[in-house]
Amino acid sequence: MAKNKEKAGAGRTIVILLVVLLLLLTAGAYGYGVYYFSSHFLPGSMVNGFNCSYMASEDTEDLLNQRVGAYVLAVETMKNGQEAISAQDVGLSYVSTGIVKQLIKDQDRFTWFLAFNQDKNYDISESLSYNVELMGQAVDNLKCMQPENVVQPVDAQIQDTGNTFEIIPEVMGNALDRTKTEEVISAAMLRGKTSVNLENESCYRKPSVYSTDEQLKANCEKMNQLVKVIITYDFADRTETVDRTLIKNWFGYDEDGNVILDENLVRQYVADLGLKYDTMGQTRTFLTYDNRQVEIKGGDYGWVIDQDEEVKALIAAIESGVTQVREPVYLYSGYSRGTNDIGSTYVEIDLTNQRLVFYQKGTPIVDTPIVSGNPDIEGCGTPTGCYALDAKESPAVLTGEDYEANVTYWMPFAGNVGIHDASWRSEFGGNLYLWEGSHGCVNVPYDKAAEIYANIEVGMPVVVYE
Repeated sequence: MAKNKEKAGAGRTIVILLVVLLLLLTAGAYGYGVYYFSSHFLPGSMVNGFNCSYMASEDTEDLLNQRVGAYVLAVETMKNGQEAISAQDVGLSYVSTGIVKQLIKDQDRFTWFLAFNQDKNYDISESLSYNVELMGQAVDNLKCMQPENVVQPVDAQIQDTGNTFEIIPEVMGNALDRTKTEEVISAAMLRGKTSVNLENESCYRKPSVYSTDEQLKANCEKMNQLVKVIITYDFADRTETVDRTLIKNWFGYDEDGNVILDENLVRQYVADLGLKYDTMGQTRTFLTYDNRQVEIKGGDYGWVIDQDEEVKALIAAIESGVTQVREPVYLYSGYSRGTNDIGSTYVEIDLTNQRLVFYQKGTPIVDTPIVSGNPDIEGCGTPTGCYALDAKESPAVLTGEDYEANVTYWMPFAGNVGIHDASWRSEFGGNLYLWEGSHGCVNVPYDKAAEIYANIEVGMPVVVYE
């Protein structure tokens, strides 16, 4: 029994000694590991893409220096293209800055036994340098940068095919953003990457508008709607048509990019209408009662389009989508809208022959001698031109600086100048106006004034000539 106890005690002693020995060995190994990795990289350490596990700083720098000299970057381009730029191409070199020693110093060497499965990547791009000019040349020399190989991106756009507006799809192209491309390649080389994909790095220029763009589709649809409208302007014996051929040139965009009718372009069209069809103040060729052609200048009779209001009205008419016949919005209106805007109902006053003829629908209903203003007295001559009758008043009192006259029929057409009866006169016509002329008004016999008054309307043209 005693011998068994002695044997058991000896066994325990041996076990204890073995455990102590194992602990000492483990502690020694751990201590050696802490010591070793205080000057070497831990397992799984990658510096600038190079495996530097278990390397001291000097070995790491030697490796980096060797690898940099033989370094080539694969530049992957669109559609599986590939080019290359070498360290020599850009003057890439390694510069020792002490950062490798610092990286080793900063690593957690006390847990080195946990680092065998680690994947630690260090970026010391600041220890690499390149020649900026050579880098620029290397990028410019890439085949993907040559003008003959480059297709610029084109935005999807709306195009007039002649019958309709259609969306033409975008062109992706293969043009690179020069600045970004150099930045991406430079960064890749400084980090020791073996390749860089320019497409994945978003170096290619892209269209800013695609055919799937909702606003583009909405604008195309609106254009097609607007050009379907036909607006016909009615100018009596003439017409003007606003249709696709005009409307398609008036498109513009608001600040949000939506298609609109450009007010300035529409305004130019309306201004052209005014130049063509406005008649107020225009010189007219007039056929007299005795078949002479005379030129009529001046006066306030005629048509004038209200351009501000007509621009709004035309835009509204087109946007309504309703094909229609319309007249412009007028600021001033005449009595007839034909090419001959005087028409066939008017008063004609011949100052030279002192004669007034009133036509109604082409038939003279009044033909009478008159006494007009004395042209030899300043301010008393009857003004010539084409006027619109301003008003009708019966009876009326005419006043001036040195006179006051009661008349039964007063029909002004040029301010204070008008047609009226003159009961104080017993004779009319001839050359009476040269010595017994009025202050500018057109005096007519009482019965003729009554007949004129009964048939004339405000706005009718009064044509006065010499």
